[in-house]
This record gives sequence, structure tokens and C-alpha cells, in this order.
Amino acid sequence: MEQNDVFLTGEIAKKLMETKGQARGVHFKNDADFILKEKGKDGLKEVEKTLEKIGYPINYEEINQFDFYPAGLRAVSLLAIQETFSWPDGKIKELCSYAMQVSWVIKLFMGYFFSIKRVCNETPKIWSKYFTVGEVEVEELNEEKKFVILKIKNFDLHPIYCSCFEGVLLGTVKMVVKSKKITCEEIECSFKNGKEHKYLVKWD
Repeated sequence: MEQNDVFLTGEIAKKLMETKGQARGVHFKNDADFILKEKGKDGLKEVEKTLEKIGYPINYEEINQFDFYPAGLRAVSLLAIQETFSWPDGKIKELCSYAMQVSWVIKLFMGYFFSIKRVCNETPKIWSKYFTVGEVEVEELNEEKKFVILKIKNFDLHPIYCSCFEGVLLGTVKMVVKSKKITCEEIECSFKNGKEHKYLVKWD
């Protein structure tokens, strides 16, 4: 996906905040950690200024990573990051992939799984630990041909999440599959006339 053409505004943020569902605070903490790595403390302050400007301030330091917050607010966070640094969607994908691999909270929830099959079996439970809306299903896992297809249903908050989930699934598979080349691509999207969000993860 290409970078969104619409700039983040208070009206867009308001609509996102009106959507149903919550996301665990660890997502916001991961956003902040990636910004600190890429842009330092000044970069994080710039994002917080962007959020304050549109009327939906986030103090990332005060976020409790175990609490739940509006899932729409997480979309606002990602959009503010994207706008502040003029990042393409690919950078948002990188952010979310990085988060999966470095967050000790995520590793705790993952239960330190050591096989792609076990991760796929536990995927619905893992999802419910992070979101109160939507659901994820494994459509097909083929370890011989080295790919897995996953579906995310009833989760249509904003297209920014499409790139984010590409990164999340990429980072998840990287935790359990030993390969120098792993890719994740959204092959069906409900924002592009698809029935649901469908992702293909492949490895060598």
C-alpha cells in the first residue's frame, strides 16, 4: 500500500475514536520505542505535538502497556507518526515488525512458541490478548511449501492497520521460523473490495 494522501485531522481522529474496540497499551509503548530508536527523544516529542495539535494528546511515557485503550486511538498514533516523519506505509510495517521481535510483553503473551504450527494454533487466543475487536484465522499452513495464509475479519478501523498487520505477522513468523528471507503481503483487503483482510507470509 502507498502512503495515505489524507492528512491527519481532528475530524479524522474523532471518527476513529468513535469506532468500537480496544487495543492493549503495549502497542503504544512499541510505537514509542521504535520512534526513540529511529528519531530519538526529540522525535517522540514531535509526534506528541502532532497529536496535541489535533486534540487527541498521548503521553507515551504514561501509557500502561497492560491496560486497554481505544483501538481507534492506536490508529491515530500510527497516523500521527506517519505524518510527523512523512513515512511511507512500508515504514509503518517495519515499526510493527520490530515491535513483535523486541517487546518482552509480546514474547510473554506468545508463550515462547518454538514452531510455526503451534503459533498458528494459538493465533486466535493471542489476538484476544491484544484486541477486543476483530478475529484472526489461519486459512492455510503449508510447512513443506513454506507459507501461511491468515485472515483478519471484522476489523476495518483504518487502512493504516493493513500495513501494521503486515509487520505484525512478519515479525511473528520471524520469531519462530529460521530463514534469511521472510515476506508478508496483504493479498486481499476489505478497503479494496475484498471480503476481509488476508495475508500471505512466505519464507525460504
